[in-house]
Amino acid sequence: MKSSANEIIQTNARGAVSKKIGISVKRRGGGRLRRNLPLLLMFLPVAVFFITFKYVPMLGNIIAFKNYNLVQGVLGSPWAGLDNFRMIFSNPQTILIIRNTFMISLLSIIIGFPFPILIAVMLNEVRKTWLKKTVQTLLYMPHFFSWVIIGGIVVTLFGTQAGAINALIVKLGGEPITFLYQTGSWLAIFFGSGIWKEAGFSAIIYLAAVGGIDPHLYESAALDGAGKLKQIWHVTLPGILPIITLMSILSMGRIMEVGFDQVYNLQNAVVSDVSNVISTYIFTIGIQSGLYSITTAMGLFESVIGFTLVLTANQLARKFNQSLW
Repeated sequence: MKSSANEIIQTNARGAVSKKIGISVKRRGGGRLRRNLPLLLMFLPVAVFFITFKYVPMLGNIIAFKNYNLVQGVLGSPWAGLDNFRMIFSNPQTILIIRNTFMISLLSIIIGFPFPILIAVMLNEVRKTWLKKTVQTLLYMPHFFSWVIIGGIVVTLFGTQAGAINALIVKLGGEPITFLYQTGSWLAIFFGSGIWKEAGFSAIIYLAAVGGIDPHLYESAALDGAGKLKQIWHVTLPGILPIITLMSILSMGRIMEVGFDQVYNLQNAVVSDVSNVISTYIFTIGIQSGLYSITTAMGLFESVIGFTLVLTANQLARKFNQSLW
């Protein structure tokens, strides 16, 4: 009888303790929710924005597998299966457009990627505050210009008839050069204008990363006799390597994406063999000609390639313990 009574008492005690623990866990959970409620409310507009404008539009990719028309709508249009994709890859013009997009985007990344890092490292070495702020302002400013303005500046500088550079060449006794109508010079102007517009603003994230490096590392390197270049190579660059890896992985997702505004404002018929890219193709064929299914298939293909390249870049970065996930 005594043992059974003790077992009953122990069981009741365990039940009471479990009940108290459950109540305390619920209280902690409720308290945590109440504490984080302001942050959740701040995050709510961001979540609504991404769901509305990023995730819900993904459902529109179904148009790539249909013969879409405005009268029948997305659900009512007849299915086409993979016919739209077959049409894309059987057309030599679309293959050329895909090649141009890949080439221009890859070269833009290879040529333009080091410049924000270089700007951030150089600005970090400037000790005069007024000079640093002035240079930063001048470098950030082009980011806020539209490509219409940048296109006007390019024409003003490199135009054949009224361009400032050609006017100087003629004044010196030379012949005008058709910068905007030669493939090589057009590509150089295209990449250069993109770097001039975005490199300064893109350097902000690297400047923030450089600012997070422990100053004692520079002091230790200086005591060991390292000059500025060695400090940059052995302290600054390793310190921002995770950010460089992150940005390179993200840039892989845009390798099949060339900005419509830049190409549209700088291209001309003479260099169309290299300037026609997926974004201009979608505008011409999809919006102007109304072939929505074809251009949706092209856009879906572009997204799949970008997603695949992001996964590949992350796998490569994982081998160096610098992966994004």
